[in-house]
Amino acid sequence: MSERKLLFSVTKDDCDWSYTKGTGAGGQKRNKTSSAVHCKHRASGAKGYSEASRSQPENKRDAFVKMVNTEEFKRWHKTETMKRTGLMAAIDQKVAEELTKIKIEIRIDGKWVEVREDQLVDDPDDFKFEVSI
Repeated sequence: MSERKLLFSVTKDDCDWSYTKGTGAGGQKRNKTSSAVHCKHRASGAKGYSEASRSQPENKRDAFVKMVNTEEFKRWHKTETMKRTGLMAAIDQKVAEELTKIKIEIRIDGKWVEVREDQLVDDPDDFKFEVSI
């Protein structure tokens, strides 16, 4: 079995944190202290929130775990792993190769006519092609 090595890690330093007062039952302490925690991972935009405990450190840990378990974070994690292992570059290469095999045709006066790549306009907001005779 091959030896595993750490590819990257995500820590509390990769997140923005904010603290608010909790809501609901919990007595005077909950109403006076900012024990509820918001966690936002800067790279993925994933968010976690916890007010389960009266303890800010426990809520911080819980908010981080909730953030890691979001779909946004999981998508970012998968993409980042693919980038760092080189798999994303291989996928991009394969997509580029497959796109060269595409045949583009348009209908002109009721007939399908093949469009060459040099006829396509470079402006992505423009849905036109150019024909030279």
